[in-house]
Amino acid sequence: MATHEVRTTDAPHRSRALTVALWVLQVLLAAVFLSAAFTKLSGDPAQVEGFEAIGFGQWFRYLTGACELAGAIGLLVPRLCGPAAIALVGLMVCATLTNLFLIPGMAAVAILTVALGALLGLVARARWADTRELLARLRR
Repeated sequence: MATHEVRTTDAPHRSRALTVALWVLQVLLAAVFLSAAFTKLSGDPAQVEGFEAIGFGQWFRYLTGACELAGAIGLLVPRLCGPAAIALVGLMVCATLTNLFLIPGMAAVAILTVALGALLGLVARARWADTRELLARLRR
């Protein structure tokens, strides 16, 4: 006798309005990170100067821009939006620490990176069940 496993998702049953609000937030965050990636990857003089101040070299500007671009795209892909939000939270933690400790006069910008990190944390939490399901599929 074969048994059939009934799969139920851990994803919370969200109202339509909450689902729409979450997607609006993700699209807005994606736009912020697309813009940030563009300035870094296009060689905006302020970005070049800022990354010189950090002291890691311009390769780090390109790496950061590529991470922001990948995260922005990931926020728009249903299966990847949770992991993308988690990765961007990590990037915002690094950006906050950089603004506080490595670049003189940039402590005020840390407020923005903390706010972005908090919003990304909300997205990551809201998409956690989907992220767990994706990880479980990858393990199989």
